[in-house]
Amino acid sequence: MARKMIDCRKVPSDNNCTLTIAGQEEEVLDAATAHAVAKHGHDDTPELREMLRGGLTDAEPAMA
Repeated sequence: MARKMIDCRKVPSDNNCTLTIAGQEEEVLDAATAHAVAKHGHDDTPELREMLRGGLTDAEPAMA
């Protein structure tokens, strides 16, 4: 299974977050959701998870 990643730098934020998370899709989704709640003040909702899932990309070779 291909590794996925999400990069906070691709989403504008007040705190200029630079976190990148990579791993298996569900692991990345869970970690990104926890990060969005803890560091960006979002609520853990199905809508947030779907937005994050839409931001997943294949992990770059350096992250694979």
